[in-house]
Amino acid sequence: MKKFFHCLMALSLAATVALSGFTPSISAQTNVDAKNQQSEELPNIAILATGGTIAGTGSSSTQTTGYKSGDLAIDTLIEAVPEMNEIANISGEQIVSVDSTDISNDILLKLGKRINELLASDDVDGIVITHGTDTVEETAYFLNLVVKSDKPVVLTAAMRPATAMSADGPFNLYNAVLLAGHESSKGKGVLVTLNDRISGARHITKTNTTVTDAFKSVENGYLGTIVAGKPYYYNKVAQLHTTGTPFNISKIEKLPQVDIIYGYQNNPTYMYEAAVENGAEGIVVAAPGDGTLSSKSLQGVEYALDKGVTVVRSSRVGSGTVSPKEGFITSDSLNPQKARILLMLALTVTDDPEEIQSFYNQY
Repeated sequence: MKKFFHCLMALSLAATVALSGFTPSISAQTNVDAKNQQSEELPNIAILATGGTIAGTGSSSTQTTGYKSGDLAIDTLIEAVPEMNEIANISGEQIVSVDSTDISNDILLKLGKRINELLASDDVDGIVITHGTDTVEETAYFLNLVVKSDKPVVLTAAMRPATAMSADGPFNLYNAVLLAGHESSKGKGVLVTLNDRISGARHITKTNTTVTDAFKSVENGYLGTIVAGKPYYYNKVAQLHTTGTPFNISKIEKLPQVDIIYGYQNNPTYMYEAAVENGAEGIVVAAPGDGTLSSKSLQGVEYALDKGVTVVRSSRVGSGTVSPKEGFITSDSLNPQKARILLMLALTVTDDPEEIQSFYNQY
């Protein structure tokens, strides 16, 4: 009961600070562990913050939409969940403070490089990233392809801002630290945890606009769950990831431009022409059904291919595998937004269609 009261007081403090007009500083690293005596028996977990709803603030405890995203700094998030200090030695670092729809290619590169730098140190046993829910699946899959370590990397987020009366962020953050510091999480690729569930980066996706149980792994299932402070893993990751991919982020200064074009009835060809004219090196088609191209889409795809642009056929359906199409690259079971992530990285290695297709089959 005392611990519960302590947590409530910490959350109340965070909300008060947020509502008072607090403006976070993102220029310096915050080492919360300096305030606490570190335990050699506990894992060392670095929390990297990028903003999002988990750091969001509203004008009242019942405001769960229209709030200010990324308003709280990492030190406030950590101080609101003091129980994390019982399971890990915590350090915090603010990478950026944005809505996840504003995560750019440059931010992805910055985050990935920083993670690899931290994981190369013997002083870091695992990484947690706080992120906005809208694009967390894209960042998670990007990291799943570029992190070069078997140490746990866990992304977490929240569907309700920190000031909401039933904010889901604090427990999600606690669970992420728990996972990142647990021996059983090693070697499983990048993980995502919300709502007590453990998911692999490749298969998780957001399926609802507002509910707390918004994230699902519809086709392939969750990797596991967290019960009573312990992770239980039931499934294994079949695809190659992290150390098993050829993508060396340390050598990438800029990611190629890859655009997504949505397929629908009576769709025009000029979207393909516009993408090519504006510098696209790759295009992912979010096509209906099994990656089906309309006659106009096919004209647009052929135009792009003639201009040397790599095109991948994906599906807008939301689940299932796009079957092989002779003469075309298909995205396997990756949704369009994740197919884009893989194509960006693939184009840093090769422009050979057969090799790129092998990436979709493996990763």
